[in-house]
Amino acid sequence: MLFNSLQFVFFFIVVTLAYFSLPHRGRIWLLLLASCYFYAVFKPIYILILFVTIVVDYFAGILIADATGKKRKWLLVLSLITNIGFLAYFKYYNFLNTNLAILLSKFDTPTPFAFLDFALPIGLSFHTFQAMSYTIEVYRGNQKAEKDFVIYSLYVMFYPQLVAGPIERPQNLLWQFHSFFKYDFGNLKEGLMRIAWGMFKKVVIADRLSLVVDYCYDNPQDHNGLTLLIGTIFFTFQIYCDFSGYSDIAIGTARVMGFKLMENFDTPYFSTSISEFWRRWHISLSGWFRDYLYIPMGGNRVSEGRKYFNRFFVFMMSGLWHGAAWTFVIWGALHGLYLIMAQIRDKYFKLKTNILPGFLSKPFHLAFTFILVMLTWVFFRAKGLTNAKIILQKIFSFGSYGQTIDSPLNNVEMAFCWLLIAGLLLKERFYKVIDTNNTTKFYILFIVLMTVCYFFGVFESNQFIYFQF
Repeated sequence: MLFNSLQFVFFFIVVTLAYFSLPHRGRIWLLLLASCYFYAVFKPIYILILFVTIVVDYFAGILIADATGKKRKWLLVLSLITNIGFLAYFKYYNFLNTNLAILLSKFDTPTPFAFLDFALPIGLSFHTFQAMSYTIEVYRGNQKAEKDFVIYSLYVMFYPQLVAGPIERPQNLLWQFHSFFKYDFGNLKEGLMRIAWGMFKKVVIADRLSLVVDYCYDNPQDHNGLTLLIGTIFFTFQIYCDFSGYSDIAIGTARVMGFKLMENFDTPYFSTSISEFWRRWHISLSGWFRDYLYIPMGGNRVSEGRKYFNRFFVFMMSGLWHGAAWTFVIWGALHGLYLIMAQIRDKYFKLKTNILPGFLSKPFHLAFTFILVMLTWVFFRAKGLTNAKIILQKIFSFGSYGQTIDSPLNNVEMAFCWLLIAGLLLKERFYKVIDTNNTTKFYILFIVLMTVCYFFGVFESNQFIYFQF
């Protein structure tokens, strides 16, 4: 079910009203059944994957907590293999088979494995990582095993963040499901304002920018460098508004019911370095890879060369997590290289990063970081390496910049897009400082935002970009 649909509006209202009318146990059952329905709307059969992993991880958590010695480790391995196995089969099987076929074709040998024809289960990477964090935390002794099967199932399936995060930790979410939250008008106002802001970012900004982005990236060979540069700038803001918009709606939806989800974004395009960018972008995923992959590999507690390898490998895995294609791997690898180059610069060359006057230093680093991030988004969005190469070649072919911009929108609509981007940069934090205690101000701002969404939003059942991951 899409957040930006009328169906979700009715779903949210009915579920929330029923939620506050039930006792605690009834609420848990309601949320679990509602979450099952929310997910089944996309493709009902795939809920079986969630059911299998939930059963395996539920019993694995209990057995790990009671076991000792090597048995605990093997139980954890069994749980991880189950989760990663589903992820590998549904998301990476065809990718691996394609690359095997290319390799074998060099020897005039066909691949012995058949290709599979099915749609990727929506949000598979998100709920898989959330499920794995539970058994890992139980194994580490940081989380007690959850004995209530219904509550553990809800931990994996909680509908606001089921298909695109934030990727929660059991320490933050499980205790909340054991709690009884009374109706609170303050939570309602805070949650609805967050939902309205997320909806604005999605349907007014992201989906409007997508009209230009799709036009440019679907056939990059037909466009000049200036057009593709604008398309890339627009995608840089589209993906942020699309994904952070989802997080805002998820956080707001949960907040209305009393639950508090973690923040997933913190104005990432105001970063002055790539490392700062990753502390602000998709925070729940960055933390997951840090705690469950980078640190177990040795993190910073290893030799210099190994540290560079660890960081590069983790970012490549982050790219692969996003999609089964080499474009995503390169996207992640570029971010890894950025960070390694910055570390080498600081350690061996000791280059001064503050050579500019104080009033120019921060704007320069903001712009430089933004450009580096924007160029990597070309690989994230392009339909294959060939298209990415065409786009980058044309963007850096400065001779084409005197040509007219090729756009599906007229001049007024293009100007409106730029105005939206400028407004986003100027007012990104405004919803966090809104005084929702002032009920009159809340009603005015909420009505204004929803009115703007209605009249200026793009409603064509546009799926959130991160649903595919």
